[in-house]
Amino acid sequence: MKPTPRWTALVFALLALPALAAPQIQDWRAASGARVLFVAAHENPIVDVQLSFDAGNRRDPADKPGVAELTLGLLDAGTATLGEEAVREKLTDLAASVSGSVDADSATLTLRVLARPEVREPAVALLAELVARPAFPDAVLRRERERSVDSLRQRETDPGFLAGRELSRLMYPAHPYGLGARLSADSLRRIGRADLLAFWRTYYRPESAVVAIVGDLTRAEAERLAERLLAGLPTGRPAPAALPGVSMQAAGRLRVIAHPASQAHVVMGLPMITRHDPDYYALMAGNYVLGGGGFDARLMRELRDRRGLTYGASSSLAPLEGAGPFELAFSTRKDKVGEALAVARATVADFVANGPSEAELAQAKANIVGGFPLRFDSNRKLLGYLGVIGRYELPLTFLGDYPARIAALTVADVRDAWRRRLDPARLDTVVVGPTSLDAPGEPGGMTR
Repeated sequence: MKPTPRWTALVFALLALPALAAPQIQDWRAASGARVLFVAAHENPIVDVQLSFDAGNRRDPADKPGVAELTLGLLDAGTATLGEEAVREKLTDLAASVSGSVDADSATLTLRVLARPEVREPAVALLAELVARPAFPDAVLRRERERSVDSLRQRETDPGFLAGRELSRLMYPAHPYGLGARLSADSLRRIGRADLLAFWRTYYRPESAVVAIVGDLTRAEAERLAERLLAGLPTGRPAPAALPGVSMQAAGRLRVIAHPASQAHVVMGLPMITRHDPDYYALMAGNYVLGGGGFDARLMRELRDRRGLTYGASSSLAPLEGAGPFELAFSTRKDKVGEALAVARATVADFVANGPSEAELAQAKANIVGGFPLRFDSNRKLLGYLGVIGRYELPLTFLGDYPARIAALTVADVRDAWRRRLDPARLDTVVVGPTSLDAPGEPGGMTR
């Protein structure tokens, strides 16, 4: 099928957009060894700062998953001189906010504060103290540990969570990327204060830190902020072990988990994409066509529109330092799961064999390129991209390169990348809901 004139015209119009739409990123190395990325934004008197370390949950001890998240979560629980309440009061007095998150590759702290020096500088000093002198109080650890146990138990009632966790276990059975899927109430309760201290000493290294700054600052002010933020952390700690490679299974596995939910929840996936993947753009554009484009995507058309088997189906790619996952997910009636699985697999196999049509790729380009500026249209969104660029050492031109590289793709580029990278027979599959699964074309009725 050929692209319509409307889509063709839109793609050419988007290609003509000026490259100056991408922000001007400045970067340098702080004296501590940290990478610093800065974008001056003087429209509002706000400064946003993101500080990240190579301290994601892939760094958890193998027998104690959960240490990375508890370490980050307790950084604001007090220092040698400040208790938990004192930290909160200081942040309130400064009208500042501090938040944090942990993913597979990194642990991240984010500060938002007014740009005025009389509030900005004390807020930065407080964040620096939290990072460099955490107390990890036993009482707070016990409280947060139990909260984590309660949260885990609640999530374990959700069939979608159970499906995702089991899929991660299948995709990364012996790799650090699978550690988060092995979290349990028992592993959480084994974590003590000494574990947090050891993790902090090992992985909160200034040499691995990335500081992203967006806001109403000069370059000189941003340099001073970055230096102050990490000044209390000792340098020269040994670098942790490099991330091992991800092994691919020879054939996909099927897991069926009984659950009383009214519908069956299905997830499929395999390790696939890295941040520096040579097929990065072709894989991203192809995923939009296959399942990432909402109602435009093939999985939605085949499973929902043509057969009424689901309310929604999607696919996603999660690029990481190592091979991050390609996943697809949908829910369906328990008595229809065999049919829905067969349709999903056939849709993936057809896409891998033949790639997108010209019209599908033109539409994907128009949506990806046209919507790309909205991904960094606020300081906070831009801050996240700076952190990614710094963490994975992507080119400073990444935000300008992305739409240009997507727009330059051909059907052959996308088809050839997906043919080489995705073998449908290697997709692991998890079904949560029915007690067993025996359908034509399915690999048996494995149950658990």
